[in-house]
Amino acid sequence: MKKLSILGSTGSIGTQTLEIVKNNPSEFRVAGLTTNNNIELLKKQIQEFKPIAVAVMDEEKADFLKGDININVYSGIGGIIKIAKLNEVDTVVNSLVGSIGVKPTIEAIKNKKNIALANKETLVTAGSIVMEEIKKNNVNLMPIDSEHSAIFQCLNGEDINDVNKITITASGGPFREFTKKQMENATAKGALKHPTWSMGDKITIDSATLMNKGFEIIEAHWLYNFPYEKIDVVIHPQSIIHSIVEFKDKSVIAQLGNPDMKIPIQYALSYPKRLDSISRKLNLTEIKNLSFEKPDFERFPCLKFAYDAGKEGGTMPAVLNAANEIAVQHFLGNKIKFLDIPKLIGKMMQRHKLIKNPSLNEILDVDKKIKEETKKIIRKIEY
Repeated sequence: MKKLSILGSTGSIGTQTLEIVKNNPSEFRVAGLTTNNNIELLKKQIQEFKPIAVAVMDEEKADFLKGDININVYSGIGGIIKIAKLNEVDTVVNSLVGSIGVKPTIEAIKNKKNIALANKETLVTAGSIVMEEIKKNNVNLMPIDSEHSAIFQCLNGEDINDVNKITITASGGPFREFTKKQMENATAKGALKHPTWSMGDKITIDSATLMNKGFEIIEAHWLYNFPYEKIDVVIHPQSIIHSIVEFKDKSVIAQLGNPDMKIPIQYALSYPKRLDSISRKLNLTEIKNLSFEKPDFERFPCLKFAYDAGKEGGTMPAVLNAANEIAVQHFLGNKIKFLDIPKLIGKMMQRHKLIKNPSLNEILDVDKKIKEETKKIIRKIEY
């Protein structure tokens, strides 16, 4: 039986992870849970899954919770790290949103925990450090992303040296057919109406800008030690094929499935086993067509920024991520326009003085500074 800590248990990935746990009581047990501030849902999760400890990022909410339950309640980033390091845990599911996910991941790895990773920012901002720690501590990192789960399955048993190209698929998001002019008036409400996936707000906006795909390019580089020049993105609106691997003999392997995050979550938790799933079966006769398009870098410049940041390396991906995090936050709050997101990211990348081989503290320092600078610029352009 695998014993889990779920960081971000009240979010989209966290709640789906708990559905899988509930459906497989002989395979998984929950030891730790964390939330940002949703203590009402966390209380229900505590009653059902009976963890030994929990953490709440919001310290005031953590104090409220302490009076209602009789297990250890920790608070702040220190509390989240404690849940990631619990002695009773062997696998940490990181479904936190944003760069806050970096330190808990690294601390969990240093404490010999296997990682099931949904937090993109961990590898985007600190990929070199994370993968070095994974190797040093001899633990596993399993991707939860549907695209990276697909690549992992296509590569299983293969030699990475035999791979010609990795192609990551993208739905194209809700604005796939929008002109640049139409995007000028795109709203947060419209951006949150994803055509195929049900995800959290931040990742849904990242899908609309294609930044989500940009992050996945950087993640793929670190996960599979693969050059950026051989990682492609293709728009696939049906979201049935999740990624494609082409080998040097020109054979191509793809992984298919319905757009349901429970499939890659369960695989990340159960690997190397496969378990019966509560997800709907893929019925090929129901699919009318599978179509593919090249991404438009002019309409979706975030994708180009990600390639540029990844190739430049050092602290540049941290700049990309930090500026994006703040821009998306303010777009969701109706403070800036949709096209301001790439404008802000481009401006912050252009200004940044690169640190080529940064320490974790330098990465986190850049993250903090870029967020502050991005907020300052936004205050001048708020509508």
